[in-house]
Amino acid sequence: MAVELTVPALGESITEAVVGKWHKKVGDTVAVDEPVVVLETDKVTIDVPAPAAGTIAAIAHSEGDTVKIGDVLGSIAPGAGAAASAPAAKPAQPSAPAPAQAPPPAAVAPPRASPVPAAQAAPSPDAGRQAPMTPVARAIADANGLDPATLRGSGASGRVMKDDVLTVLEGGRGGAAAAPAPAAPVASAPAPARTPGAREERVKMTPLRKRVAERLLSAQNNAAILTTFNEVDMSAVMALRKQYAERFQQRHGVKLGFMSFFVRATVEALKAFPLVNASIDGDEVVLKHYYDIGVAVSGSRGLVVPVLRDADKLSMAEIEKQVAELGQKARSDKLTLADLQGGTFSISNGGIFGSMLSTPILNPPQTGILGMHNIVERPVARDGQVVIRPVMYLAMSYDHRLIDGREAVQFLVRVKECIEDPERLLLEV
Repeated sequence: MAVELTVPALGESITEAVVGKWHKKVGDTVAVDEPVVVLETDKVTIDVPAPAAGTIAAIAHSEGDTVKIGDVLGSIAPGAGAAASAPAAKPAQPSAPAPAQAPPPAAVAPPRASPVPAAQAAPSPDAGRQAPMTPVARAIADANGLDPATLRGSGASGRVMKDDVLTVLEGGRGGAAAAPAPAAPVASAPAPARTPGAREERVKMTPLRKRVAERLLSAQNNAAILTTFNEVDMSAVMALRKQYAERFQQRHGVKLGFMSFFVRATVEALKAFPLVNASIDGDEVVLKHYYDIGVAVSGSRGLVVPVLRDADKLSMAEIEKQVAELGQKARSDKLTLADLQGGTFSISNGGIFGSMLSTPILNPPQTGILGMHNIVERPVARDGQVVIRPVMYLAMSYDHRLIDGREAVQFLVRVKECIEDPERLLLEV
C-alpha cells in the first residue's frame, strides 16, 4: 500500500507553502529520510524527507503549487514492485498525439503559392541594383518597409540620402515605389515597436522574496528612518588580525574575520545606548536587556537575517564559528525558524560585494541597523601629516520615532572608537 507524502508542520503561524523543487520524479527510488521535495515558506525553505523507502508512485502537486499543512504531496510505493508499474503509466501519455495531424500543412500549402500583388510581381529594371545608402537613410527605410532597391539617391555616386527617403515617404519623387506613407511626418528614425512580452520572462515570486519585500516596505512606511555616517580607520584591527590570524585559526579552527570585532563593538555600543536595542510596541517602548544580533546574509533565495543569541556572552571565536555556520546554512537553505526569529539589532556587510556606502533599511521591529562597507586605502590627516590608511565607511540607520540624532551619532562614534582601539573590547572601557 502506498505511503502518502504530506506537508509537515512548518512552524508557528505558517499555514501554507509553495512547492519549490522536486528532487525525484515518478518512478525514482528513494530511501528513508532522503530529501524528496523542497517547500518554500515566507520564512524558511525546507526539504521534506521520504517517510518510507520505495518508489515515487505519484506526484500530486507540481513545482509552484501552493499547499497547506497536511496536504498530500505525493505517494511512495514500498518495495521494488512499484518501480515497474509507475514508469509503465508514463509512456502511455506520449502516444496520445495522433500522427494524423501531419496532413494539414498540405492543405495550407496552396495559399503560399497564391499570386503576389502586381506591384511586387513586376519589379522595375533597376530593382536588382541597390544604390549605396547612408546609415540614417537605411534605418528610416527599414523602419517604414521601403525596398532600398526602389529608391533613387541624390548623393555622390547615387547614394541615397536621408532626405531622399523622407521625400518618398511624404509622397514626392519615387513615391510610387514607396510603401504607404505614415500618418505623421517622420523627423528621425523611429524605434521599431516592441511586441508586448517579447524577450521577457515572468517568474513567480518565492514566498521568501515576497515576505522580504513586505517587511522592507513596511519598514519604510511605518518607521521614521534616518541614517548617520562615519568613517573608521581599520589599521589597528588589520594589524591585530595579521599578528594573531594563524594562531587563532590553529587553536579555534576558524578564521579571524572582521565580523567578530564589529559584533563585539556593537554590543558595547548597545550597552551604552540602550534605546538603540529597544523596540516600539504600540505606545510602549520595549527595553531589551539581552543582545541578539542579526547578521544579514544573502542566501540562495534572497536576503535572510539569522541571529546570534546572547552575543554579549560569546567569545570572538564563538562569534566567528556561528557566523560561518549560519552563512553556510543560508546558502544551502538549511536555516530553521529558530535561526531567524527575534533579534534586537542587525548588522549588514555590503562591503563583501564591494559597496562603498549605503543606507541600510531597518529590520522591523528593530530600531537600528549598522551597515559595514568595503575597506579602501585613503589619504587622511594624522598629526598634521597626510598618510594613507585603510578606511571603512560606516552607516547607522535608526528609527527617529525612538532614537534622537544625538544617540545615533554617539552610538556610531562608540563603535568607531572600539574598532580603532580594539583593546577597549577586552577591557570594556
